[in-house]
Amino acid sequence: MRFLFTYTVIFFLFTGCKHSILSVKPLSVEYSNENIIYQGRIGVNKNHTASEIYWSGSSIKINFEGTSAKAILEDENGSNYFNIIIDGTEFKTLKLDQGKKTYTLAEHLPLGAHAIEITKRNDWTYGTTLFYGFEITGSKVLPADKKKSIFIEFYGDSITVGHGNEDYSENDSSEGHVSNNYNTYAAMTARHIDAEYSCIARSGIGIMVSWFNMTMPEMFYRLNPNDANSQWDFSEKQADIIVVNLFQNDSWLVNRPEHIEYKRRLNDQKPTESYIINAYRDFISTLRNNTPNAHIICLLGNMDITKPGSKWPEYVQKAVNALHDNKVHTCFVPYKNSPGHPKKEEHVLLANTLIQLIKRNILLN
Repeated sequence: MRFLFTYTVIFFLFTGCKHSILSVKPLSVEYSNENIIYQGRIGVNKNHTASEIYWSGSSIKINFEGTSAKAILEDENGSNYFNIIIDGTEFKTLKLDQGKKTYTLAEHLPLGAHAIEITKRNDWTYGTTLFYGFEITGSKVLPADKKKSIFIEFYGDSITVGHGNEDYSENDSSEGHVSNNYNTYAAMTARHIDAEYSCIARSGIGIMVSWFNMTMPEMFYRLNPNDANSQWDFSEKQADIIVVNLFQNDSWLVNRPEHIEYKRRLNDQKPTESYIINAYRDFISTLRNNTPNAHIICLLGNMDITKPGSKWPEYVQKAVNALHDNKVHTCFVPYKNSPGHPKKEEHVLLANTLIQLIKRNILLN
């Protein structure tokens, strides 16, 4: 009888506990909740009901006590991909459908504290994603992580976006299932130095000329990259470190006089060395005017712009020398000597070189 009584109590407690877990009403956490952690240039839609996610590497994170988490997302084209990062160790890829939908990010987690983060993998040209909020099955939302003491912002092209960095099929695709900003040199560097991260990049973009009708001097200031009137407030958040990895597309296009953007931007004339140097200097000067205290790193690599015999590192060095600014640095990473865009392993080499410079010239000062 004593055994039967004990068994009955245990059974009751177990089933009662199980029932209470399953019957917990999901916690609704709106996009504006102070405990949600955003990284990147994040906007708000016109109805003030959701965040707008544009840029590669933009991320949304929440800490909570519970067993599952969902996100309510609305994708413009059904072309965007996000990483789902569970407790910093488990990674999944999420392909969004067009329109508004609730996505399960994690379920059947052990009871306790957890962290869920989603990060945008691909280029902003694939469309805008609206984030309405989380649905959490659990007891409570936990406070946001401690604010990071360093803010690093990157300006770049397809290398910085992460174009094809997980594509080993030799197709060098830009699609989000094989392009992952989280595994770029930029995001790796930010994580290594424990910095808040922002990535302002577009595949094909240049400083003087691009493969399309927009250059970085026309894009760098935007909150919403699709809207020339949407301006990022540089006074709201000042970067401590800025990394510029541009000129790769310029270096190709200045040798393509037949291209429509060459004709339009360069007036059918191949730019002189002084023109190239001045264009780079002027862009760095513009960044300096917006962020007067930041260290600026002028990075080149690791595609053929830094192959042996290339003049482009010399152009950048001369532009930097002309600025007479001891907080502007150069960093040239050798040519990877392989076809296509850099893969994850080649991004590691980029990151290692950049991290060494930051530790040596910036963080120790």
